[in-house]
Amino acid sequence: MQTTTERLFTDARTQNGYLDTPVSDAQLEQLYELLKWGPTAANSNPARFAFVRSAAGKERLLACVSAGNQQKVREAPVTVIVGMDLAFYEQLPQLFPHTDARSWFAGKPAAIEATAFRNSSLQGGYMILAARALGLDCGPMSGFDADKLDAAFWAGTAVKTNFICTLGQGDPAKVFVRNPRLAFADACRLV
Repeated sequence: MQTTTERLFTDARTQNGYLDTPVSDAQLEQLYELLKWGPTAANSNPARFAFVRSAAGKERLLACVSAGNQQKVREAPVTVIVGMDLAFYEQLPQLFPHTDARSWFAGKPAAIEATAFRNSSLQGGYMILAARALGLDCGPMSGFDADKLDAAFWAGTAVKTNFICTLGQGDPAKVFVRNPRLAFADACRLV
């Protein structure tokens, strides 16, 4: 039986193909109910998640994804578009009520962009860990036209695409050999 650290980290792999096993609405709701508890700056929660799984949604998505990623998206039961809401600060009176955190961002586009990108990236990472904890496999990726994705999935909103991630039961036959990682001495400093 896998330990938690094995399931979340050491045995986990980026998926390149999926088995034909659906992911239910209940699983996606459970996924969000877990990931939403991960910390963000000022509890900003700027990530927005579009769970693409219908045939029509996949066709729209495939038109925005690079050729090298299209088969992965086709096979995956779900592809999540992780977006960042550039109007996230409008929710701060509800999410961070003990001070006027909205004023930290209103009219400050550089602070908005940096906070939305950084914290939606964190939330995307929490999504991957939550998915793995629930027994789902993931394939996070770049390799898409963000402007096309924004027009196809976030039109009329303040949301912009950060990255995409496939979800489902991975096909073990399509997993690449594990690549090396940097050693502690190469990536870390004790200061």
